[in-house]
Amino acid sequence: MSDNDQSLWDTSAPIHIAKTGAIGWIYINRPEKYNALKISMWQQIPACVAALDNDHDVRAIIITGLGGKAFSTGADIGDIGAGVGNPDIQEVNRLAIRNGQRALARARKPVIAMIDGLCIGGGCGLAIHCDVRFASERSRFAITPAKLGIVYPLNDTKELVDLVGPARAKMLLFSADQIDAQKAQEIGLIDELIPEEGLRASVLAFAGRISELSAFSIQHMKANIQAILDGQIDDDERTSNLFNDAHDADDGLEGFRAYSEKRKPDFKWNG
Repeated sequence: MSDNDQSLWDTSAPIHIAKTGAIGWIYINRPEKYNALKISMWQQIPACVAALDNDHDVRAIIITGLGGKAFSTGADIGDIGAGVGNPDIQEVNRLAIRNGQRALARARKPVIAMIDGLCIGGGCGLAIHCDVRFASERSRFAITPAKLGIVYPLNDTKELVDLVGPARAKMLLFSADQIDAQKAQEIGLIDELIPEEGLRASVLAFAGRISELSAFSIQHMKANIQAILDGQIDDDERTSNLFNDAHDADDGLEGFRAYSEKRKPDFKWNG
């Protein structure tokens, strides 16, 4: 965390949120366990996302792990073990993980993963459900269900395949090998590779650029990308009307005025 953060929840909680200006933060705060997530932490993520998604001052959301050693090493192994022979716990755990990750993927606002250190198993699942991934050079990545004899969920597998393609998804899943941040960037698992001392500043700079642009444009384009990932291949009535109506909406009018007047636009939409 930074002294510039405005804490919104108890900062001692294992999951909590804060704001830095127009940027919302979700902090994973269990550094003594390399930010492994217990079921209760997974269950809290949708509320974190909703609180920032519904905050009209927030334009972009960053999720990161505290402690300097890990983004997250995924699901707490104790919770996985507790589910052996107990279908009820297995299903609670499955839904908690699915709903937490899906909340990130389906947030209206852009979600950025800021990865510093280990990003393993379900931690990698968290990252691949974000829109953009920045990682420090010391970060390492692995997806390891084959080491435990369990199966990676289909939803997570689809997100991985959408991101890196089927061949590289197979390489990661079949080998369970750790890869370094440079290799992760080469295969498309992360988008930006940054020295650790400049990571936070680089992520904030990118999020700041997002916050200066039209939230109307960004949120609706994010929704269109998700529709494509969900299988839509052509315009429907919603997307056709959106394209046409945007020209006469407040942000569209302001954008054209600003361009004509050779000034920076002042976008107001904050839906």
